[in-house]
Amino acid sequence: QVDLVESGGGSVQPGGSLRLSCAASENIFNFNYMAWSRQAPGKQRELVASINVGGRLTYTDSVKGRFTISRDAATNTVYLQMDSLKPEDTAIYYCSAHILTRSSWGQGTQVTVSS
Repeated sequence: QVDLVESGGGSVQPGGSLRLSCAASENIFNFNYMAWSRQAPGKQRELVASINVGGRLTYTDSVKGRFTISRDAATNTVYLQMDSLKPEDTAIYYCSAHILTRSSWGQGTQVTVSS
C-alpha cells in the first residue's frame, strides 16, 4: 500500500492560483496512472486530472486550460497547478495511485476559492 501525502491547499480569491503536491512513498512509475480528484460538499467525487505511466494527460472539461497535472520522477511527486480558480473549484482534493484493480488514496487537502 503506497502512502500518498497531499499538500498545498488553502484559501484563495477567484482568479488566483494554487499548486497542489502529492508525495508518494514509492516509485510513481509502479502505477498505471496517478490522478487528482475532488469532492465538493454534497457532491460526488469527480476525477479532475490524470497522468499515465506513458505521460498521457486527461482533464475534466471544467478545468481544461486552467489546471495542469505534472510529475517529478526524482522525488515521486505529482503536482496539480491550478490557475484562474473559480468558486466552483472549492472542494477537498485527493491524490490517487492506480494499478490494475488496486487504488490508493491520500487524505485530501482543502481548496477554498472565495472573495
